[in-house]
Amino acid sequence: MGGALRCYLVCYDIADEKRLRKVHRIIKGYGIPWQYSFFFCRVSRMDILQMKADLQEAINSRDDQILVLDMGESLDEAVDSVDVLGRPLNKPDVDLVII
Repeated sequence: MGGALRCYLVCYDIADEKRLRKVHRIIKGYGIPWQYSFFFCRVSRMDILQMKADLQEAINSRDDQILVLDMGESLDEAVDSVDVLGRPLNKPDVDLVII
């Protein structure tokens, strides 16, 4: 993994069950689930580009949608910027590095 790490929120709406499982598996390789279709990723720019390329191949662009939100470099600021109603988010381990 090269370059500075950034925080991303990745969420998806996939119309087909088979594609849904594939998308879930791809994103799980880069981040941790906050909810079933919402993942928190702390990765390099190169990794996020690779993840997007992998996801683009896995989805049907007419029926599916994936959102990738850049939350900045600071892990604490990224997590603190999320307003949560109900049970709190699992705060990522500060030393977490997904490969």
